[in-house]
Amino acid sequence: MDILVPVFNEEEAAPAFHRQLFQALEGLPFRFRVIYINDGSTDRTQDVLERIAAQDARVLVIELSRNFGHQAALTAGIDAADADYVISMDGDGQHPPDLIPEMLRLAALGYDIVLTQRKEVHPPPFFKRFTSDLFYRLINRVGETQIVPGSADFRLLNRSSLEALRRMPEYHRFLRGMVAWMGFRTIILPFEPPIRLAGKSKYSLRKMLRLARDAIFSFSLVPLYIGLSLGLLMLLLAFFEMVYVLSFWLTGNVAHLAPGWSSLMFVILVIGGILMILLGFIGMYAGFIFQEVKRRPIYLIRRVISNDAVTATRNREDRPEA
Repeated sequence: MDILVPVFNEEEAAPAFHRQLFQALEGLPFRFRVIYINDGSTDRTQDVLERIAAQDARVLVIELSRNFGHQAALTAGIDAADADYVISMDGDGQHPPDLIPEMLRLAALGYDIVLTQRKEVHPPPFFKRFTSDLFYRLINRVGETQIVPGSADFRLLNRSSLEALRRMPEYHRFLRGMVAWMGFRTIILPFEPPIRLAGKSKYSLRKMLRLARDAIFSFSLVPLYIGLSLGLLMLLLAFFEMVYVLSFWLTGNVAHLAPGWSSLMFVILVIGGILMILLGFIGMYAGFIFQEVKRRPIYLIRRVISNDAVTATRNREDRPEA
């Protein structure tokens, strides 16, 4: 069993989290390995992880060359994993390690994937709750893949689902959607998130918006359909406008026909706005395609550290060979 823990600037929380994790794992009848992925931390997180790795051969530390983002760091861990069961979780303490035995029990019953779902005891601030609800409603309405509201990147994958996930090499990654898209036998395990061990959340509004953008444009063509629908609506309005103008000519009331400058400007502005929106959608998809065809690696590894060796600096792509 491999445990994947991406961390970013968690020097205060890492030692306490590691103690909690090993307390939950020690009594299990499994051989396990904990893989910490340092996603370009700028504090002393790397030093803390190196001390942890030096004390236990079951710990592996992957240091990325810079901050590539949470999803890329998770991907680095997925590529490094080599076990029958792989569990990913955050290192801030809000994914309780005590849930791991139950996840393994469910996997032993034949489930390929064990997802977790947050059940908030204390509701988060209104803005966060509103944006989260809006995101899941939107992605499940416009996307072809249904994603469990409140789902987290705290999940268990068995070997077959792990290998399937590795075969999905897209650059813009939304792992919750990718795991749901695979369609393996899945069960949902609700949990109550504890408070953070230390520090504060690294998911800023900008990062959440970027993740939402990647999710929507990676799993849906609805934005293009919206542009097409608006175009058809404007054609319909133009048809009614034509009928309206022709009615003045057919009844001989041309003199009552308004000069039309204001209405003409209104139509031009509306059509121009729709075209700009549609071009923006097309440009977003074109940008995604551009970044895909460059085939740059999703992450770069600076070094890999265990208690008995320091792997030389190397660059690694997480894309499988075609």
